[in-house]
Amino acid sequence: MAGRIIDDDVKAVRDAVPIDAVVSEYLQLRNAGGGNLKGICPFHDEKSPSFHVSPSKGLYHCFGCQEGGDTIDFVMKVDHLSFSEAVERLAAQAGVTLRYEEGGYTPGRQQGERIRLIEAHKIATQFYIDQLDSPEAEIGRKFLAARGFDQAAAQHFSVGYSPAGWDHLVRFLRGRGFTDKEMILSGLAQDGRRGPIDRFRGRLMWPIRDITGEVVGFGARKLREDDNGPKYLNTPETPLYRKSHVLYGIDLAKKDIAKTSRAVVVEGYTDVMACHLAGVTGAIATCGTSFGGDHVKILRRLLMDNASAEVVFTFDGDAAGQKAALRAFEDDQKFAAETFIAITPGGMDPCELRLAEGDEAVRALVESRTPLFAFALRSIVSRYNLDTEEGRIAAVDAAVPVVAAIKNTGLRDRYAIRLVGMVGITSQAEEQSIIRRVRALSRSRAGQGGDGPAQGRNVRGAPGPQPSGVPAAGQGAGPRSPRGPALNLRSPAHRVERELLKLALQRPDLVSPAFDAYGADEFTAPPYATVRTAIENAGGAAAADGDYLARVRDAAPNDTLRALVTELAVEPLHTRRVPDDLYAGTQLVAVRLAAVNRRVAEIHAQLRRLESGPETSAMIAVQNELKVLQDYGRSLKDRGAAAL
Repeated sequence: MAGRIIDDDVKAVRDAVPIDAVVSEYLQLRNAGGGNLKGICPFHDEKSPSFHVSPSKGLYHCFGCQEGGDTIDFVMKVDHLSFSEAVERLAAQAGVTLRYEEGGYTPGRQQGERIRLIEAHKIATQFYIDQLDSPEAEIGRKFLAARGFDQAAAQHFSVGYSPAGWDHLVRFLRGRGFTDKEMILSGLAQDGRRGPIDRFRGRLMWPIRDITGEVVGFGARKLREDDNGPKYLNTPETPLYRKSHVLYGIDLAKKDIAKTSRAVVVEGYTDVMACHLAGVTGAIATCGTSFGGDHVKILRRLLMDNASAEVVFTFDGDAAGQKAALRAFEDDQKFAAETFIAITPGGMDPCELRLAEGDEAVRALVESRTPLFAFALRSIVSRYNLDTEEGRIAAVDAAVPVVAAIKNTGLRDRYAIRLVGMVGITSQAEEQSIIRRVRALSRSRAGQGGDGPAQGRNVRGAPGPQPSGVPAAGQGAGPRSPRGPALNLRSPAHRVERELLKLALQRPDLVSPAFDAYGADEFTAPPYATVRTAIENAGGAAAADGDYLARVRDAAPNDTLRALVTELAVEPLHTRRVPDDLYAGTQLVAVRLAAVNRRVAEIHAQLRRLESGPETSAMIAVQNELKVLQDYGRSLKDRGAAAL
């Protein structure tokens, strides 16, 4: 096995890859002020963005779930990689050659498993692309041409061809240094009677990429009648590929989705190609599975839970298409975006529509969208015999939950009235009864809070972020004995201490050298005192340089305090203006004055105890200390930071 990656190379990787560039491959980031960016957290469900990124510090922190760290930590968490795998991936992107403590440079066989599987897929993609030009692949080229895709389209989507022989790719990958175990683990090969054989043979190949653009699997289309396999064959579940977590075309569509706040969900690879070539560049598709909750999470991170954003589903108008649309509606409440449906005419899919009527028809299809809840309502009502009283009652019972789920309050009431007309109810009393039912069900759902993503709550039970270092209710290794009120690191009593530590981490130039003279005992919250000690152990604020934050994080005694350092380094300062010497001085004085006042209170208590006996040298010393502290306190109040 390779030794440890040397520290200088890890630092070179951190410095070479901007954290905002890495994070923006996974979610949309917007300006959060103070030089920070924010987005929807990829690590937990939330309704409004609480995931902050500080490009200048190379750190991220989510104030909802408390995940935080640097660029390497982010890649480890989001892609489930080991430390070395994350460093190797980022190093490959940045062109940094890694060295290991045992000596030598990154040898292929010593890379992490995921990196090796990604590399195998990258090589396989180019192998299939090259094979599309072979005489054997003429049937594949004709397939594409018959659907309106020329050579340029095939190249744009990296479409390729897998040779019909048993082990063409296996032999090619062996020649590139891959083991049989790696090829089978990747899903590119499968066990045969005499060893591994190609999984995909004689098929048209679409590489399936994750949101960062890495190929993680393939979709393969049958071309010959003597192929006894399914029409479409996808990569099986592997360490890289989970069909419920990928969307075909997301790598090409993500920028357009974020820019236009609209995603278009189609049903197949050729539909995605047709849409993109027709100018609908926000089109994506699921891969061998129906659209589900994990797909929703991918889109939400790009749409930023903008209430004006749109997700448009395109389905055939047949029974299967209607069924798929109703399944999609079940996930509607997981979006802040409005969901729509666009029914293709004559049962044509977008690829067939483009071929028959041109690019404009595909664009018009998307523009002709109707709200998904309206479609769901019509579909549900159509199942019942509205000529009978029993049928009308059953239709209303089935449709009321759909209407109650409509996010827009005004639309909800209008569709409640429309439901009355659809089922043929004429009684005004019954109409009002249905409207009341819809409103009551909507209120009930809102009260339960079950329809939207969960929000964090702080230790006092008020909505907001959960401070680091303070377990939320229900967390922990086991039952705990009562310890009194939970420590609230954001309480007014600790707010100034928190602000000063934020300045020491974010703007050490404003608080040094005065800050370095502060003792840990001047911070009343134990976690804050520990952060103060970590800053001291990292050389102090006056010694801040490019590696300052990394040193402070390394000096934190455990992961909980390390997360708190990250949180304080990323959390915006509580000032609307650019922080300056005056603002920093105010925080320095407030913390010092509070410490002085606490000591004065302690001395008064001590003097009360000493006054019961004769005057001693100890009492005189205490009285002198009291006078000095009182004078210092008055000076701090009168002169501010100049008295420090």
